[in-house]
Amino acid sequence: MKSLTILRHAKSGWDVAVERDFDRPINARGRRGAELIGQYVKRHAMPVDRIVASPAVRVTETLDIFQPAAGLDAIEPVWDRRIYLASAATLIDVLRDTGRDAAHLLISGHNPGLEDLALMLAPEEGGGNLRAAVEEKLPTSALVRLELDIADWQDLDVNQARITAFVRPRDLDPALAPAMDDD
Repeated sequence: MKSLTILRHAKSGWDVAVERDFDRPINARGRRGAELIGQYVKRHAMPVDRIVASPAVRVTETLDIFQPAAGLDAIEPVWDRRIYLASAATLIDVLRDTGRDAAHLLISGHNPGLEDLALMLAPEEGGGNLRAAVEEKLPTSALVRLELDIADWQDLDVNQARITAFVRPRDLDPALAPAMDDD
């Protein structure tokens, strides 16, 4: 059994002038959202033993806040450029490359790839309310937890997962809704 945690980057600052989208930082609402989601992970003792992430600034800044709040600051993320604005198919390739030793993997990156990944891995039939909520929208700083009955990440395929948790910053602090989702 493996678990996959999908963490979308925090709300980014569109008002900051940057030359490249890759360099866009998170904003104050994003910092609060990343901290709340990290605290949620710690409170619920969600294990994570490896992190793979996009090296985009908004993801690195998200993890800089999320990891200490989650009690995961001892884990050095594996920065993988393929995750930046990747399709779900590319993200599956990234996950397959992680090997068998990571039992509890966290991937952090961008939409629409991460939302599509969750929906590809969890079958529509029998997906329940959590899958329906993810299908509605995977907002910034949102976290999706999936369980997979595989021994090695190389065996990862579509329709193999069960969503066990879906949490958004606004679920933890109603003051973060709905503007946090406007991205």
